[in-house]
Amino acid sequence: MSVLDELPSPNPQRLAVRVAPRALRHIRAGHPWVFDHSIESTSLPGSPGDLAVVFDSKRNFAGIGLWDPNSPIRIRMLHAGKPRAIDDEFWAERIDAALALRSGLIHSAATTGMRLVHGENDLMPGFTVDRYDTTLVVKIYSEAWLPHLNDVLLVLLDRCGRAGLKIDRVVTRASRQVRSVMPDLDGAVVLGDEPSEPVVFLENGLKFYVDVVRGQKTGHFLDQRDNRLMVRSFAGGRRVLDVFSSTGGFSVNAAAGGATSVLSVDLSSSALYLAKKNMSLNAELSAVAECDHDIEIGDAFEELVRLAHGGRRFDLVIVDPPSFAQREADRPNALRAYRRLADLAMALVAPRGLYLQSSCSSRITMEELREAVLDAADATGRRVEIQSEHGHAVDHPIGFEQGAYLKTIVVRFEPRAERGDAGRR
Repeated sequence: MSVLDELPSPNPQRLAVRVAPRALRHIRAGHPWVFDHSIESTSLPGSPGDLAVVFDSKRNFAGIGLWDPNSPIRIRMLHAGKPRAIDDEFWAERIDAALALRSGLIHSAATTGMRLVHGENDLMPGFTVDRYDTTLVVKIYSEAWLPHLNDVLLVLLDRCGRAGLKIDRVVTRASRQVRSVMPDLDGAVVLGDEPSEPVVFLENGLKFYVDVVRGQKTGHFLDQRDNRLMVRSFAGGRRVLDVFSSTGGFSVNAAAGGATSVLSVDLSSSALYLAKKNMSLNAELSAVAECDHDIEIGDAFEELVRLAHGGRRFDLVIVDPPSFAQREADRPNALRAYRRLADLAMALVAPRGLYLQSSCSSRITMEELREAVLDAADATGRRVEIQSEHGHAVDHPIGFEQGAYLKTIVVRFEPRAERGDAGRR
């Protein structure tokens, strides 16, 4: 029996909801979330996945979404404006719009790994779809999707086929909340054969293995694809340090770009195992074959200190940490962590070296990341220039303010500061 057979059925009865005036304004402006404290009344207690219809004070339809009584995000909005049925036609329109936005990428022969549906930003909050060649990985972030999952998957496969995508396998992944009620959904192969080894896909002409069943997130951090290609463009002849390297996306691109050596650092031994395999997978490229690749398993902060004590220097240092600010209360500690990472990592940058740091937290702004990086640069007494700043790729669109999570800054170090001219420039 498939895990999909264990999913609850959709409830035909809709839930009538009244929300606070501020939440109503946000709904009409297109915000995808209604929080628990904004709920003023409901017609029924409601179960996860019930369709919740939001009415204004005059009992006019304002919008409709998925009810999630076990989450602070009580309603994940699907539609606002005039009344609309949530049926196969509705899901098809949502998915078609997402695929159309990515049409150029979908038909690229050099890239077969991409995000097809980006949750809230594609008006399907809490639902993402990543493509790895002929495998789709569907991640569910809310149990409100469970009663609708069978219907949505059927529509998804149909629309992908119509868009020219050949799909042989579908894997479901689940957030912690969803795993608590349906643990078997995480890593379930609901279409096709169980992969006997990691799936292979292409990213800008390079090959990568991805563990779609047990890998972090959906197996690969697709959102950094453009930044990895950028690193490839300026890695030639450089000694590269890749911190929080995961499965080696930046490392392999640096090697393909002509780096003389790459050191990949991560706490996960399984991720670094795939990083080594990904490097070998591209060894047919002479630049990759000639690159000296090493790995270090350990805590990033501790490894940076150890490398500094060992006198190591690198011409390109890449720092791509996980989100340190899952909640608003985490922001101060997150900013301190970014600054601490920059302090430690910049001590390893050689003269005329490059330093790249990313943040994947929507709660940290580009201005705050820039300030942390430049303050750390000032503390070195060396002269730096901002080379570039970067945001989201086309397959990770921004549909609302909190959807803008990925920020990356690249700075270039000068050999030394002139007298009286130390610090940022």
